[in-house]
Amino acid sequence: MTNTESQNIEFKENWRDEYLKWICGFANAQGGRLYVGIQDNGEVCGVPNVKKLMEDIPNKARDLMGILVDVNSLRHDNKEYIEIVIEAYPYPISYHGHYYLRSGATNQELKGAALDRFMLRKQGRTWDGVPVPYLKTEDLDNTTLDLFRKYAKQSGRMEEADLQDDNNGLIDKLRLIESGYLKRAAALLFHPDPERFVTGAFIKIGYFKEDANLIYQDEVHGNLFQQVKAAMDILTTKYLRAMISYKGIHRIETLPMPREALRETLLNSVVHKSYESLTPIQIGVYDDRLEVWNCGILPEGWTINNLLGKHRSRPYNPDIANVFFRAGEIEAWRRGIERIIAACKTDGYPAPEFQYDGGGLWTIFHFDENYQKTTQKTTQKEMTELTESQIAIVEYLKEHPQTTRKELAEQIPNITENGIKYNLGRLQELGILKRIGGRKLGYWIFVDKK
Repeated sequence: MTNTESQNIEFKENWRDEYLKWICGFANAQGGRLYVGIQDNGEVCGVPNVKKLMEDIPNKARDLMGILVDVNSLRHDNKEYIEIVIEAYPYPISYHGHYYLRSGATNQELKGAALDRFMLRKQGRTWDGVPVPYLKTEDLDNTTLDLFRKYAKQSGRMEEADLQDDNNGLIDKLRLIESGYLKRAAALLFHPDPERFVTGAFIKIGYFKEDANLIYQDEVHGNLFQQVKAAMDILTTKYLRAMISYKGIHRIETLPMPREALRETLLNSVVHKSYESLTPIQIGVYDDRLEVWNCGILPEGWTINNLLGKHRSRPYNPDIANVFFRAGEIEAWRRGIERIIAACKTDGYPAPEFQYDGGGLWTIFHFDENYQKTTQKTTQKEMTELTESQIAIVEYLKEHPQTTRKELAEQIPNITENGIKYNLGRLQELGILKRIGGRKLGYWIFVDKK
């Protein structure tokens, strides 16, 4: 017997019926052993009434939880104590209507989203694989489905015949249908407004000063493909000021971290987010760093070191991960962090810092001193140089002043409707554009003729 408590070992000096919660927790986890008559430091102190306990404890476990446990009498230095051996059960075990789970060296009561996640796991299911009533294939966004077909063809991870199938056939091939219903993953990936089905399924971005004052912020909505593209566009045009250098006559813009690492971080966040938490992905940008917080739970018994090592586990949202994998957007088996680090190493940047606080994963990119000095000298109002996307919008609106955001997104390459919305707002902030009239009959005019 070990003399320290662990994931599978718990010590108690005396027996109390409330310790049946610990038995419940072991049964719902990986099983374990509860020793009665041992102090927290591992020293045997003994316990009275061993014979009665060996009879009472199995009966109470059976009657109150419907499980069987082995209770053994042990002796050390003439002190008698007992060992309770609990097997892991394949179905949920409750004690007086409450569910407990052994995690690390603690016993936790499961409630809310954690209880939902536990129940699904015991049924061999995942949150993103649950069917959604009232959601139909014709409700999905055709543009995003066609974009997926394009990506999947380029990646070579799907058969050409499957990609040429209609939307219903494609969704079926992606295993996003169960018992005639579309899964939650289908809503998040392809519906134009997934928040109708999943609260908090968006990204929140804010710019902060060191005193934690919020200077300005944006929210990125839409399906997951749209969110990744729009968040990249907003971050690289509004929140991160590129350092300018020249190679010959060519102008070079350098962000404080590799674009590929930033994009991989966003992909990693939307794929592994704990959507049942109802909390959006949160990105904070400061003068000296960028922080991405993603609500998520590590696999049972894992620490941040497991993620940074070569360990592999099933993706948190396997149906979502499968679609992004088929599109060539991610690699399989949780390789996102490896790719982030590799992108930084390839481009000569330090690897980001990763932290886990029990409720979510932090990815923190620290900026070098040269970038910080440049940023501190430049306010948002001074960033008046137009991006390529903004120039393209201006040029198109000169000829088509009544164009809608959706039409602009179809005409301007590599930008989503959310990206169009942000850039139109930015052009209005700069005093270049002004909207006249409402949504249906309105049009754009140029305030600044230059």
